[in-house]
Amino acid sequence: MKHDAFIGQVQDRAHLDSRGAAQAFTRATLETIAERINPDLADDLAAQLPQEIGENVRRVTEQWVPTQRFGQDEFVRRVAERAHADEPKAAFAARVVFELLDEATTGNVMGKVREGMPEDLRAFSLAGSSGNA
Repeated sequence: MKHDAFIGQVQDRAHLDSRGAAQAFTRATLETIAERINPDLADDLAAQLPQEIGENVRRVTEQWVPTQRFGQDEFVRRVAERAHADEPKAAFAARVVFELLDEATTGNVMGKVREGMPEDLRAFSLAGSSGNA
């Protein structure tokens, strides 16, 4: 999937007013995912995404921040803070990004991403998913 198509799908599916908002939620979600998973897996995820989108993952992993442990509530809070949005809107948009990541990646990379998540965050990441993971 190309960058413009990915961002356009986020905007459409999350019912966002602008491409800028779609980019902000995509960036915020990917940066928060990158904080939650190990760097090797983050590299695998980034490699399967359009370069401009994958950079959101790489930017976090290049800072050598240790993998952090947090669940759904903290995940949503971080996405909302990064995207400058309220938590309900951030939760909805993040679910859309997860859904598109399922569609844009292969080799069960998103399944591997979810394996290290606590149950609440794993369930959150699958909400609305078409089950491609």
